Amino acid sequence: MFPRPIAKARPAVRVAYKASLPVALLVWLLPLVAVALTSIRGAGDLARGNYWGWPGEFDLVQNYRAVFVTSPIGLFILNSFRITVPVVAASVALACMAGYALAVYRFRANSWLFFLFVGGNFVPFQILMVPVRDLTLRLGLYDTTLGLILFHSAFQTGFCTLFMRNFISSLPHELIEAARVEGVGEWSIFLRVVMPLMRPAIAALSVLIFTFVWNDYFWALVLIQGNHAMPVTAGLNALNGEWVSAWNLVSAGAIVAAMPPVAMFFLMQKHFIAGLTLGATKG
Repeated sequence: MFPRPIAKARPAVRVAYKASLPVALLVWLLPLVAVALTSIRGAGDLARGNYWGWPGEFDLVQNYRAVFVTSPIGLFILNSFRITVPVVAASVALACMAGYALAVYRFRANSWLFFLFVGGNFVPFQILMVPVRDLTLRLGLYDTTLGLILFHSAFQTGFCTLFMRNFISSLPHELIEAARVEGVGEWSIFLRVVMPLMRPAIAALSVLIFTFVWNDYFWALVLIQGNHAMPVTAGLNALNGEWVSAWNLVSAGAIVAAMPPVAMFFLMQKHFIAGLTLGATKG
């Protein structure tokens, strides 16, 4: 049922596996390296068609300065924070409560409700484009940050609930029963007994949702038009010229836009790994 561990494979398979790892890593890193090099190229270097070679001229300071001078990228980054932070807080908070209810309480529609959360994760989000856009127009939320916040919160809560429900199910149920025997209320059990144990999962889920929402491009184009609410992923189009694509500025802007989720991951790396691996082994 499960793949055979590579350590138990034949010698030829192990050698091929070790030889293919650097190749796969190089293929994965090549686009990132290309973007980083393009972000420090001069416009003349790109005009000569030098897209993949070593830069003939370096405009590191000029390109990154132009990103902030020629476009409102500061406003775009602020908009991304205004959208992403409330979505992370709302979706994780709702998922903690819903996951706790699905994992701890036994009621008739428990399994069906859980399957509803699971099934929602398999719906292609592209097919929701037209109804979601029409709904935001009817509610007066089109071209607003609130519209994106509400949509992302609703869409991400399903995955978060699935994650939290499975995590809470792996916690010792005896702790909850002991608290009930002592006369502790259900709300206090959730806040004082279960929530402290959920901190690694909350940290891991927060990093994942922050990355998902921050990197969203599709819904930013569908639901936002003006710069006043445009997140940074869609706002990078403002770095292109009217007739010529300024790929050096777009690449520099992409590097700037990628810094917040990368920084958050490294700041939360310890908790992120603990949240993903907790319960993976026993004994």
